[in-house]
Amino acid sequence: MRSEKGLEDQHGAMRILVVDDHDLFRTGLCALLAAEPDMRVVGQASGGQAGVRLARELEPDVILMDLRMPDLSGEEATRAIVAERPEARVVVLTVLTDERDIEAAVRAGACGFLAKDTPIEEVAAAVRAAASGSAWLSPRAAEVVLGRVRSTADAAAPGGELGELSPRELEVLQLITRGMENPEIAETLGISPRTAKNHVSNLLAKLGLPSRVHAAIYGVRHGLE
Repeated sequence: MRSEKGLEDQHGAMRILVVDDHDLFRTGLCALLAAEPDMRVVGQASGGQAGVRLARELEPDVILMDLRMPDLSGEEATRAIVAERPEARVVVLTVLTDERDIEAAVRAGACGFLAKDTPIEEVAAAVRAAASGSAWLSPRAAEVVLGRVRSTADAAAPGGELGELSPRELEVLQLITRGMENPEIAETLGISPRTAKNHVSNLLAKLGLPSRVHAAIYGVRHGLE
């Protein structure tokens, strides 16, 4: 377990915490991410409990979280981190793509899900997406999440909490459901990226949802594809 608490970020670099009990994988990933000019690894943890503590102490922008650890699972650690800091951005890394694991990670509050054999370029892209408030699911994870949602979605027309959204927020939710990120939403609606981000934040608050992944699932359940 290592940390760099209290150091000033250089050039606004994203602060990253890596939590994984496999020393070789963890240290290798940290070295690769540290080579990215806009990223700084501020801490490492070899277990879930240490990860929760370091997330509290260091307040990283993004936490890369192993799913299977002996002391505290990635799911439990993610839930604990998000409970303390709802704005925390957790991206799960795992060698597994089991349907139950993916669903559990999303329910716990993870905003991303990647296989451990993902190329470093895609891992870095997922970190940047998470730091900017977006979600990132590997193709397999997206397939599992949306497939399960579609299989259990009600056939009823949208209603309920959707009535709390403004017409513009409803448009934004529909585009999130289609997989668009903030820049694409802004271009589609002819608004600024900042305005798009504000709409996303507002609709998440109104619907009581913790992340864009949950918003996309909500949209599918309510027929907004």
